[in-house]
Amino acid sequence: MQAQSKLLKYTAIVGFRETLFQTVTENFNGEIQTLAYPKAALFSFSMALVAYNILATLRGALGSVHGVNKIEVGLSDFYLVDEIQGIYRGMMIAIPPPKWEVFGTYSLDQIAELLQRLADGVHLKRFLKATRGKKKKREPLIVNSNHRHVSTARLLETHQKKKSRS
Repeated sequence: MQAQSKLLKYTAIVGFRETLFQTVTENFNGEIQTLAYPKAALFSFSMALVAYNILATLRGALGSVHGVNKIEVGLSDFYLVDEIQGIYRGMMIAIPPPKWEVFGTYSLDQIAELLQRLADGVHLKRFLKATRGKKKKREPLIVNSNHRHVSTARLLETHQKKKSRS
């Protein structure tokens, strides 16, 4: 019984780790394709992990307001990351750095409260995963025994033979 409990914990950890690495790879460009600069690759991967921690914090704030299950099942990391990237660029242009310093004085509780207040104003519909439509049934292929299948190569070969005869 204890071995089974350890196995369940282990599979949960491995599953979380695999999900984390998949998210980092897909959304944060955590893997650089060149092998010539290992320090750059390590830096890029480290920055991707920091970005993932920020995403996890935002998902936690959204989950505390909108419900954890709704966030875990329906929220698209892709849409959320895309929105954050776009908004971030605009905020860095429009809001000067001294205006951001106030957040450095906030306690952890104040930051949590602020994130929950902001999460309450998020329209989740914009960030939901795209659901696949109902699969359409294909009509069965009609097989005619009088006309068997002929490969393109065979047709080209026949055509070449006819050309060479003329």
